Amino acid sequence: MKMKALQDLDIFVRTVDTGSLSATARALDMTPAAASAALKRLELELATPLLVRSTRSLRLTPEGAVFLEHARLALSTLGEGMQALSTGRHQVQGVLRLAASSDLGRNVLLPWLDDFQALHPQLRYRLTLSDRMANMFSEPVDAAFRYGKPRDSSLVALPVAPDCQRVLVASASYLEAHGAPSAPEELAKHDCLCFMLGEELNDRWTFSRNGQALTVPVQGGHVGNDGDVVRRWAVAGRGIAYKAWVDVAQDVTQGRLHVLCPGWNTEPTPLYMVLPDRRQLTPGLRLLREFVAAACAALPTPPTHNKPSQRPFIAEKTPRSRHGQ
Repeated sequence: MKMKALQDLDIFVRTVDTGSLSATARALDMTPAAASAALKRLELELATPLLVRSTRSLRLTPEGAVFLEHARLALSTLGEGMQALSTGRHQVQGVLRLAASSDLGRNVLLPWLDDFQALHPQLRYRLTLSDRMANMFSEPVDAAFRYGKPRDSSLVALPVAPDCQRVLVASASYLEAHGAPSAPEELAKHDCLCFMLGEELNDRWTFSRNGQALTVPVQGGHVGNDGDVVRRWAVAGRGIAYKAWVDVAQDVTQGRLHVLCPGWNTEPTPLYMVLPDRRQLTPGLRLLREFVAAACAALPTPPTHNKPSQRPFIAEKTPRSRHGQ
């Protein structure tokens, strides 16, 4: 491909990202007419319109949306190759556009990303936090950290913490006031902190023991659509939460939360790095995945039995229902 065509690709991608042909022209120190000519040249080469343009707005055509991700990948690959040639060795640098769930991102990934960036100072990252799974084919995200395999089978899910499971947790203040459930069935007598994603309410918690599965309907006075809010409620003593171990391992280690019903098996919730295409696993993302996987592996394992010294695990009071009965 000629360098002129590569410049046209760059103009196309920049115009989509900025939403403005004029802004792209200013950024590249060229006239709007030259930028417009580049887009027309690219569309002529592809024999298809990529953008619908008017005096006030522009939008991708369906064909343009498909071509956009291929253009991004081509420019990214070319950039890496040019950098490797110019330095004589491969440099890990650039911007990593990452997405993560709220709790994982704020309380776990943030300090890990700081440590990772200290090792690779030429890398920068943009972090988007949302419990909604990003559309990785239309949103500016290179990789997302998510629990559970994505429903979209076209996405690539690379394991980061494949053995992660949920744990029942509550604070010392809640347990001293309400007692600790000795089995999942007793959750019906407790305030349970439920997470809601969209219209889907996670109010049926699954456990197993001796090969027998048990699903427990739960309810309580607090329902949130943000995983970090649910964790904060648990730390504040508002009720019992059912959280991924990676999210609460530090809280348990530092005594803010305590694990309940440790004799029961809980829901597996493996953590993955999700990519739209395996070819987009750049050296920077590969190193980040290895770093986060090592950090997850270094976390302590959940308690497997009650320790007498951990007083909050012992139900010293008769458990009360959420209605005070």
